[in-house]
Amino acid sequence: MASFLHNLYLAAPLYILVLVGFAIARWRKWPKSISSALARFVFTVALPALMFIMMSDFSRLPPVDARLLIAYFGGCLLVFLLGRIVGHYLFRLDGVSQSVFALGGVFSNNVLLGVPLAKSMLGDEAMPSVALVLVFNALTLWTLVTISVEWARHGSFSVAGFAKTARNVLTNPIVASILAGALFSTLGQPLPGLIQMPLSMIGQIAAPLSLVVVGMGLADYGIRKGWPQSLAICLLKLILLPLAVWGLAGILALPPLETRVVVLLSSLAVGVNVYLMSRQFNTMESPVATSMLLSTALSGVTAPLILSLIG
Repeated sequence: MASFLHNLYLAAPLYILVLVGFAIARWRKWPKSISSALARFVFTVALPALMFIMMSDFSRLPPVDARLLIAYFGGCLLVFLLGRIVGHYLFRLDGVSQSVFALGGVFSNNVLLGVPLAKSMLGDEAMPSVALVLVFNALTLWTLVTISVEWARHGSFSVAGFAKTARNVLTNPIVASILAGALFSTLGQPLPGLIQMPLSMIGQIAAPLSLVVVGMGLADYGIRKGWPQSLAICLLKLILLPLAVWGLAGILALPPLETRVVVLLSSLAVGVNVYLMSRQFNTMESPVATSMLLSTALSGVTAPLILSLIG
C-alpha cells in the first residue's frame, strides 16, 4: 500500500496537468486551433529537443538490455491477437474493425504521457530504455495493424505499404531526434554550449506542456456511444497488456529498470494514433474516442498500482 501511494503521489501532479489542459479547452472555450498549434510545437520542437539532449549522452550511459523490445512487443502481439478474438466472438466485428479494436488494446500514449511519466517516476536513467521503445513503437505496431487490415480486406500485404509506413516513421520528428542524438553520442564529444543551452531550455518545457496538450486534445472527443467496446479496450490496455509484458519480462529475466520501463509504458492510456487509424479506415471511431478518455482517467490509478505490484 505504501508503494502504491508513493507512486500515486508521483503520478498525480502529472495527471493534474492533463486535467488543466482539459479544463482550459472545455470550459474556457479555447479554439481547437490553439491546441493543434501547441500539439504541433510539442511534437516537432519541444519533445525532439528533449530526446536529442538525452540521447546525445547515450554512449556514456549504462547499456540498455535490448531484450526489453521482446518483452514489450511480444506482449503487444499476444494482446493484439487476443483483442481480435474478443472483437470477433464477443462483439461480432468484421476484420477491419477487429484490427482497430485490438490496436486500441496495445498502442500506448508513449510520447505525450510516457516520456514525462517515466522521467518523473523512474528518473533520467530510464530514458534510454524509453527511447529504444519509442524508436520501434510506431513502426512495429502500425505495421502490425496494417498487415491485419490488409489481410482482412485482401488476404495479402504489399511491400509498398510497409515501405510507406517505414518512411513515415523514420521521418517522424521524435524518432529522427532520437536517432540523431544517438548518432551524435558516438562521436564522444559534448554539445557546444550555444546549442546545448537553448535545446535544454526548450526540452525543460516539453514534459509539462505535453501533458497539458493531452488534456486539451481529450476535450475534443467527448463521451460517445460504444461503451461495451470502450470498456473492453480499457481492460485489454490497462490490465492485460501490462500483465503480459510483465510476464515476458520475468521469463526473460530483464533487469529491474528495463522491467519497470516496459511495464509502465504498457500500462498507459490508449494513444491518439488509434483514433487516427479508426478515422482512416472509417470504423470504431466512437468506441476508440471514448476509450481514450476513459483510459487516460483510469491510468492515473492503474499505472501506479501496477508499478507497485512489480516492486
